[in-house]
Amino acid sequence: MNKYSLKKLPTDILQETASKHRQLRRQLKLSQAQLAERSGVSLGSIKRFEQTGKISFEALLKLAHLLGRLSDFENLFSPKYDLEEIERLFSDKTRHR
Repeated sequence: MNKYSLKKLPTDILQETASKHRQLRRQLKLSQAQLAERSGVSLGSIKRFEQTGKISFEALLKLAHLLGRLSDFENLFSPKYDLEEIERLFSDKTRHR
């Protein structure tokens, strides 16, 4: 985290994601080599990911799929809806009646 902000930085997210991945892999009793063989992601990529958090997005999706977490990415970059704007639209319609 930036010492001047409470918001996380990309490097924080990289490290946290790698740590969560490692914990889940261990919880499922999979070695890095087993994960590499089953996912099609190279062993070197998995080791680098767990150490640094760096991995290609495609490889990350393959790992997530194998670990049953692919659906976690489905809402990534989905547009956010402004609920206040939606409420205003409905309230404007009811005023005109």
